[in-house]
Amino acid sequence: MKKKDFTRRDFIKTTGAITAGAVLAPSAACSSSPYDAKGLPTALLGKTGVRIPRLIMGLGSRFMAVDEEKGLEILETALSRGLYYWDTAASYKNAEQTSEERLGKILKSVRNRVFLSTKVSERNADDAKRTIENSLKQLQTDYIDLYQIHSVTNEEEVRQFGATDGVLPVLRKYQEEGVIKYIGFTGHKSAKAMKLAAEMYDFDTMLIALNHQEKGKQPFEEQPVPFAAKKGMGVLGMKVIRPRETVTSLSADDLVKYALSLKNITAAVIGHDSVEVLNKNIATLQSFKPLSDERMQELRVELDPFYRNKNLPWMQPGYYDGMYWA
Repeated sequence: MKKKDFTRRDFIKTTGAITAGAVLAPSAACSSSPYDAKGLPTALLGKTGVRIPRLIMGLGSRFMAVDEEKGLEILETALSRGLYYWDTAASYKNAEQTSEERLGKILKSVRNRVFLSTKVSERNADDAKRTIENSLKQLQTDYIDLYQIHSVTNEEEVRQFGATDGVLPVLRKYQEEGVIKYIGFTGHKSAKAMKLAAEMYDFDTMLIALNHQEKGKQPFEEQPVPFAAKKGMGVLGMKVIRPRETVTSLSADDLVKYALSLKNITAAVIGHDSVEVLNKNIATLQSFKPLSDERMQELRVELDPFYRNKNLPWMQPGYYDGMYWA
């Protein structure tokens, strides 16, 4: 047996994993919290009552840029150090496999210790059902903790979520059956559409890009974020590290602290392509204290060129999460 197989087997033993192939039913998972943040800062995920680490493992393009062995090592390290919230999507993939397939290779053995979220891009009921069934198969699980409608782009599509042939009734049906625990939505293009989604439906979470355009153009932090928080939703931030591509003087450490210091942000989703980067972000989280108003203002000034950038990839037509670094 190869050395990496021993490593994986040892990891499963040390985490007290359940027998490979068996999973804990949703009702049993809810009876008492099986999650262990290893002392890392946590927060309640809105009205769900679930306590999550304030740093979420984003398993999109940055994670999928590394080979499978390295990716599984990142997941093993994350779980062993307290990062048990793993966020993926049906559309995340590389040339060899999907993110869900990769997760399934380790998830089936540690399922009850992981809070798992994934996403569906399809808006039609039949297409959404096929995607959900495929996600369950690839992830090798019989339930999803949080299922999210992926990448809200405009107000019209939001109004169609609840239609008879829309995506939301499908998610609700799976929720009634215990296959899905919580339902949320994500987006990074329209503040108005994100706010409307929070207004129209009883979602549990919102995953939203931090304010990345000139203030007043797409005021994510000023409009949908406080509204969703007031409604009792968990509000998760993404695109946290991306400003470094435009403003190289900004440090990842400062950007993580900035995101976690924003009012109403429950946690931040961050992608990792190495154990070294993961450990640095964990160290930042371990020592985290909210930044002062003065420091937040200083960082806003430094971030201004990024906010004004007209070429942000996820604001371009045809973009979907997973195409670029998350």
